[in-house]
Amino acid sequence: MSDVLSGKVREKTGKTATKEVRRKDEIPAVLYGLKDNLSLSICPNSLDTILSAKGQNALIDLDVDGDKQRKVIIKEYQSHPLRETWVHVDFLEVDVTKAVKVSVVVNLIGKSAGEKMGGLVNQVTKSLNVECLPADIPESVDVDMTNVELGQVIHMSDLNLSDKIKVLHRPTEAIVSVYLEKVKEEKAEEEEGAEGEAAAEGDEPAAKEESPKKEG
Repeated sequence: MSDVLSGKVREKTGKTATKEVRRKDEIPAVLYGLKDNLSLSICPNSLDTILSAKGQNALIDLDVDGDKQRKVIIKEYQSHPLRETWVHVDFLEVDVTKAVKVSVVVNLIGKSAGEKMGGLVNQVTKSLNVECLPADIPESVDVDMTNVELGQVIHMSDLNLSDKIKVLHRPTEAIVSVYLEKVKEEKAEEEEGAEGEAAAEGDEPAAKEESPKKEG
């Protein structure tokens, strides 16, 4: 299922033209098509609605000036550093019969058993590079953390994804691990060592006092 987004062709380009587009509360955009490239302006609210419902990798029907709709995905985008607004969006037109390579967000779901024991979660991979047909692009990849123990590492090979999705990473690459903070480990070892030394000192026999020698 895809969603419709309307776009208008921009005749003028450059900094002055893009500022004018933003003043009209629209987003300057570029469509990298299968046969042509177009400069566009689109409505930010319409794009927000689609992405809120379908995620960043949504398959979108882009309607350019009422012409034939094109199947597109977001290629790149820029957002304002201070305000929650779009600055620029690049769309990539796709052939729905051919696989595309995209980046998908990795979400950690639940609190791990190791974390409950004082462990720290280290998410090594925050986005996953995959290849699949445009209609099969997942909104996200979820990793269930509830049974992950202290010292355990989740690798790419542990993912349970559809056979329609090809993961473009080595099976041995780490996604997330749960570990005990090194400072805590060293402190525990020091405490154990100190207790052992104290016990050893307590086991040593007391030194005998020498009797004073008599003179004469």
